Amino acid sequence: MTVPDQQEWQPWTPEELAQRLKHISRPWCVVGGWALDLWLGRQTRAHSDLEFTVLRDDFQRFRQALAELDFYTVRDGELTFLPVGQTPGENIFQVWGFDAVAHAWRVDLMLESGTTDTWVYKRDPSIVHPRAAMVALSDTGIPYLRPAAILLFKAKYTRPKDQTDFSQALPDLSREERRWLMQHLVRLHPEHEWIQRLQTPEKYSRPNE
Repeated sequence: MTVPDQQEWQPWTPEELAQRLKHISRPWCVVGGWALDLWLGRQTRAHSDLEFTVLRDDFQRFRQALAELDFYTVRDGELTFLPVGQTPGENIFQVWGFDAVAHAWRVDLMLESGTTDTWVYKRDPSIVHPRAAMVALSDTGIPYLRPAAILLFKAKYTRPKDQTDFSQALPDLSREERRWLMQHLVRLHPEHEWIQRLQTPEKYSRPNE
C-alpha cells in the first residue's frame, strides 16, 4: 500500500476532534502547540498538525471513533500502514490518521503508558503525577495537557516554534507551573536557556507586544 506524502497535512481543529470523540469516556487530551492555545484561550499561530494522546490499551476504541481515517504507525521517520483491528507494537508510540477522501493527514495520535488515574512522562517514566493534576479542560470542555508539561516536551528540541510557544506562554504561567517546569528542566536539561527565563519571567513580554 502506497504511503501518502508526509507533507499532506490539513489537521482538524481540537473542536473537530472533540466532536468525533464525544461519546468516549476514556482519558485523552490534546498536546503540542494546540494544547497551549487551548490553555491560553486563543490561537497564537498556525499549527501544522493536531497531536493528542490516549492510553495504549484504549487505542482500538479511539480508532473505531475515527473510523473514517486510515492509520499509519510512525517510527524513526518511517510510516507503515496499520490494518484495521491490528494493535500497534510496544515499540510504537505514534500513529497518524489519514483522511483518504480529503487526501490529508488529520491527527497525530500518541500512545501513553500511564493509567486512567496516572500520567507518566514518556521520556522519563520516573516522573509520575495524578492525571487530574496534569490534564485540564478548555472553556469549551476540551481536555489538554497542562502548559508546564507541554513545554517540558518542547524543551528537548527548542525548534523555532517551540521558542515562540515558550515566549507566548511564559507571561501567563502561574508560579506553580513555573516551579514545576524549572524543577524538571534542571533535572533533565540542566543547561537549558529557559531556566533563567523562568526565574525572572517579568523581564520577558509576549512576542509582538
